[in-house]
Amino acid sequence: MKWNLPNILTLLRLLAAPGLAIMFLYFTRPYADWFALLLFISAAVTDWFDGYLARAWKQETKMGAMLDPIADKAMVVIALMILVGYSAEHWTPWLVLPATVILFREVFVSGLREYLGDVAGTLKVTKLAKWKTTAQMIAIATLFSQGIFEHYLSKRPEDFADLNWVDAGMVWSGRLGLWLLWVAAALTLITGYDYLRKAMPHLKETR
Repeated sequence: MKWNLPNILTLLRLLAAPGLAIMFLYFTRPYADWFALLLFISAAVTDWFDGYLARAWKQETKMGAMLDPIADKAMVVIALMILVGYSAEHWTPWLVLPATVILFREVFVSGLREYLGDVAGTLKVTKLAKWKTTAQMIAIATLFSQGIFEHYLSKRPEDFADLNWVDAGMVWSGRLGLWLLWVAAALTLITGYDYLRKAMPHLKETR
């Protein structure tokens, strides 16, 4: 692996993915929510920087191209696992369904890419796929912030916890996060179908 800055940022983002779960293993809430949110946002920012720097500095490598989507998927999958696991009492049906759609698509497309091998590299990432990833990142970050409102701000002294903006922040951050997650799930389905459509010619049986 060529150790340039874009590849280092990608590797750090990949390592940050299991770090999200570790936050909830070794820290109590709300500290786990804070640390997970900051770690997730930092990783999401590097997702933009590593690609931009690789193109700007002409440091694009095969290893970076391979690790980048893996790091993205690992961040999203682990974050969704945490959100579903720790949100059992709130919005569960509305959270589980879009999370399931996103996870199913990522597993399906990953398997399809593995089967296609070198052919998968010829199927370019579309702008809609990039918007899909952006929507997933924003939705997950918003849902993590909802946990902070619920487990931190609302547990301050009574004269503080009863402030309307705290309750409103907890409710609306959760609703906004769910709405964005449904948007991300819709984009995930569309891009998954588009990828399958482009892959179909390579899946036809030869006689």
